[in-house]
Amino acid sequence: MKEFVMEDVDSESGSPSKSERKRQMTTLQKWGEVLVALPKERLKKLSLPDKLYSAVEEAQRMTAHGGLRRQMQYIGRLMREIDAEPIVAQLENWQTHERQDNARFHRLEIWRDRLIAEDDALPAVLAIYPGIDVQPLRTLIRNARKEKNAGSAPKSSRALFKLLRAADERTDDGAGEWVDDVNQGAEPVTENDTPDD
Repeated sequence: MKEFVMEDVDSESGSPSKSERKRQMTTLQKWGEVLVALPKERLKKLSLPDKLYSAVEEAQRMTAHGGLRRQMQYIGRLMREIDAEPIVAQLENWQTHERQDNARFHRLEIWRDRLIAEDDALPAVLAIYPGIDVQPLRTLIRNARKEKNAGSAPKSSRALFKLLRAADERTDDGAGEWVDDVNQGAEPVTENDTPDD
């Protein structure tokens, strides 16, 4: 019977195998690419060692593909020499916030488009954002529909989006759960609705 040996750990020394070290190196190099893509303001917020910070700045100035590839490998090597966990944790945190902001923006765009296209979307929005001022909302919807039909600039549509965004920022208590209802075209359930037994 053939004995199974784990590939990720060197059986003699207990240290990571060559394959595992290569995976770790590739992962850190990818995080290095994220560092290079950061704007300077964000890069300064990270507490990078001077050598790594200089290497990232140098990579941001490079245009030659071969030189940039070598610089990325160098950044990956520098990241292996330090404790990269706090840096990676902060980068992941920023990426999570960016994804959440993008999802919120997309959700608000969907609601705005639904309000313009469908008459029955208004009660759903009022259920989500009970504190929203109804009169300006209706005026903006009406004007956005007129602009869309006339083919003119979407001034009211933009203002409608801003109104929804302001209401969403004030509410900020889980309005994100309505995304699935919007995508499926379903009406959201309010607290007064009772399920049929």
